[in-house]
Amino acid sequence: MDKLLIAKILAKIKKTPTDYQAYEDLFSLCRAAISDERKEALSYSTMLRSICEKSIRQLSGGIIPKLVKLSNRTLLFEAPYLFDSYMQYLEINRKPQERFYLPRRKRLKEVVDAIQELVDDELDELFISMPPRVGKTTLIMFALTWIVGRNSELSNLYSAYSDVITAAMYSGALEVINDSYTYTWHEIFPDCKIANTNAKDEILNIDRKKRYPSLTCRSLYGTLNGACDCNGFLVSDDLIGGIEEALNKDRLASAWFKVDNNLIPRAKENAKRLWVGTRWSMVDPAGVRMDLLINDPTYATVRYKIINIPALDPETDESNFDYQYGVGFSTEYYRQRRASFERNNDIASWNAQYMGEPIERDGTLFAPEDLRYYNGILPDGEPDRIFMACDPAFGGGDFVSAPVAFQYDNDVFIHDLVFNAGDKKITRPMVVELVLRNKVQAAQFEANNGGEEYQEWVEARLKEKGYRLNITSKRAQTTKKKELRIFDKAPEIREFYFLEQGKRSKEYSQFMMNLFSFKITGKNKNDDAPDSLAMLVEMRDGTFGGKPEIFRRPF
Repeated sequence: MDKLLIAKILAKIKKTPTDYQAYEDLFSLCRAAISDERKEALSYSTMLRSICEKSIRQLSGGIIPKLVKLSNRTLLFEAPYLFDSYMQYLEINRKPQERFYLPRRKRLKEVVDAIQELVDDELDELFISMPPRVGKTTLIMFALTWIVGRNSELSNLYSAYSDVITAAMYSGALEVINDSYTYTWHEIFPDCKIANTNAKDEILNIDRKKRYPSLTCRSLYGTLNGACDCNGFLVSDDLIGGIEEALNKDRLASAWFKVDNNLIPRAKENAKRLWVGTRWSMVDPAGVRMDLLINDPTYATVRYKIINIPALDPETDESNFDYQYGVGFSTEYYRQRRASFERNNDIASWNAQYMGEPIERDGTLFAPEDLRYYNGILPDGEPDRIFMACDPAFGGGDFVSAPVAFQYDNDVFIHDLVFNAGDKKITRPMVVELVLRNKVQAAQFEANNGGEEYQEWVEARLKEKGYRLNITSKRAQTTKKKELRIFDKAPEIREFYFLEQGKRSKEYSQFMMNLFSFKITGKNKNDDAPDSLAMLVEMRDGTFGGKPEIFRRPF
């Protein structure tokens, strides 16, 4: 594309934003270049739409309807090539509150962009995990209608654990293509037509009838061998039926056997693979496939991406799916769901269904029903000692975990804590305030990389405030040794008293979730909460002394 000419047009629009012909000139250049310079043409078209939207907000008069129409034309122009543009234009005739994509776009854009990477051959496989009813399967349905419109000669296969789900996918895709009043599929792909359909076999062909249809929907336990062939996209959606199947190791093994022997072989070597659904178990089909790609060197050339968007953001404990027009789920709703699972002693199912973290129930070390709780009111009298353990972190997904223990005879109450994934500029002042607020008498810091500097900063700020306490440090252990230490101290940790539900702060709730999620078998995303509690056990059983001393701040 002529960059000099484009620069002149852009300068003209900037100088005279009411000159509509300049907008049209830029769009004409994009359309002329789409065959030979597609990437640049689409990029400038997207830029033009952004300019139109800015001008619509700032200008008035007769140019506004023209700019609105031009903005929509850029979406139509891009729709066959860009999934995000397709999703926006496909529903352009619907009322904003009735659309699927735009109210959810802010959150689902990450998934849309990843599907684009798959289509553009920047990825070979994509894994998507999100909570129930947030739109993942509907998004996949729209993606399949886009894919068959782009290239009707490709054969694509969609599979799920039941015929009910595959039938719904088939009828949904057919509705998008046929319902011209609601959707603009035929406007986006004007040369495409449905050649034949078969509701019984759940197949549809675009442009011509083929031995291997443009789209086949078939359950994992249906007829796959010989009936399906896939050289386009193989989509696996919720291959595990629910908790009963997830709890049955034989059923999980059987599901993977079907996937590995019947489903995956249906795909040609160059076919793209998309895995969608609830992560029930580390050894569900998606989990086994992930493990192969991550750990088996023979899969080193496979380009893959894993997207997991949990119900509640791990750092803020706020909903990730509070969509516009009330079509999503609020923070309150998800916290209530979490509380219900916890009360039913089934936090593992919450983690799997809503947080995308498969938990092997026979490997979890701390179950809600095994712990002791109190209502937030400490026993009468002065505690024998108040001590704190701190496992520092510096962002990047790890949490600073600093529980404070109040000990009365042999009873230990975890009364307050810091549990935060922010960087040290955020968490160090929080730890200082925690010490002062609870009049902590002794603290132990784990001296991992940067841990000693973290401790020295906290100690220096406390001294500036005229507060001294006994502070010790201990070198960090390897991951394996940490797990063994936690396992060894688990009986003592279970004897601690924790705040009961309804008395916990947001950070305290996150701390408890981290504790419940820890498993002694398999991999742990992080072990910050149980590790800091194991440190508290060691402190309680060790010897340390000292009462806090208040002194005049030096001048």
